[in-house]
Amino acid sequence: MSNTVNRQILLVEKPTGRLGPEHFKMVNGAVPEPKDGEALVRTRYISLDAANRAWMHGATYRAAVEANTVMAGGSIAEVVASKAPSLAPGDLVFGDTGWQDYAAVPAKHLNKMPKMEPMTHLLSVYGIAGLTAYFGLLHVGKPKEGETVVVSAAAGSVGSIVGQIAKIKGCNVIGIAGGKDKCRWLTSELGFDAAVDYKDGATFKALRSAAPKGIDVYFDNVGGDILEACLSLMNNRGRIACCGAISQYDGVPSAHGPRGVPGLIVVKRLVMQGFIVMDFMDQSAAALTDLQSWVASGKLKVQEDVIDGIENTPKALIGLLAGENRGKRMVKV
Repeated sequence: MSNTVNRQILLVEKPTGRLGPEHFKMVNGAVPEPKDGEALVRTRYISLDAANRAWMHGATYRAAVEANTVMAGGSIAEVVASKAPSLAPGDLVFGDTGWQDYAAVPAKHLNKMPKMEPMTHLLSVYGIAGLTAYFGLLHVGKPKEGETVVVSAAAGSVGSIVGQIAKIKGCNVIGIAGGKDKCRWLTSELGFDAAVDYKDGATFKALRSAAPKGIDVYFDNVGGDILEACLSLMNNRGRIACCGAISQYDGVPSAHGPRGVPGLIVVKRLVMQGFIVMDFMDQSAAALTDLQSWVASGKLKVQEDVIDGIENTPKALIGLLAGENRGKRMVKV
């Protein structure tokens, strides 16, 4: 194993503006030796998420990614060698391996995964994306049958699942996405009741038309101007589940934050709650049972965007931030 090359993608410089390929480089490193309590894993699929970009700004729910280090990121990986009793060669795990072929990771930081086909579902509908959608909508947004649910970044890995779960729960669902093709896909393929193209530049007007009775639940993936537009249309005692703020991650953010805070929150008695999926992981078994049932019955469609080659990981993340993907984007290593 010591003679095997470990390809690694380094973040060589923290971007001050938009992320570009010049901020990364690929190097050949050594395959690490696992220490006691660790497992050596071989990366199979790297998860790409908007949060990857947020980690470059500073510490969030995890430490910041520093310049000239292996770019951080979760993956589905296979155990090659283990010095931990809980893991054996051949086991599949999910963990923060970073963007590299091999990593030595403490077993306590790895989650053992079931073997299934396609393996990619372990990163999408049965992974962080699916669980984030499930818990954020049902435990934070708490939609009721007949209510209107709006979700931004609706064609992305989380948003596309949020909207479908809301439909399963009997809600009127409106997605906000970028471009006519994505909006058409949401309504024709995923069953959304309506879709608003924020690139048209008239988001508030289009939302007001699509939701004439107002918004009861807003699942926010983007923040900024779209959050502001939804705040104005929220019904009394509406719920806002704050999952992310993609509009603030890459490039120059909006010149002002969402207006109407806290005024509209007070007047409309809104509940606005941020969450992280790890808050709910002790309930993941029940969530996975529901998700598997919905997929098996055809009520929940899984969309995955798989890019081949670890060398393409930077380009794939840059494209995700530009909205190229539909559903969950990942890299096959």
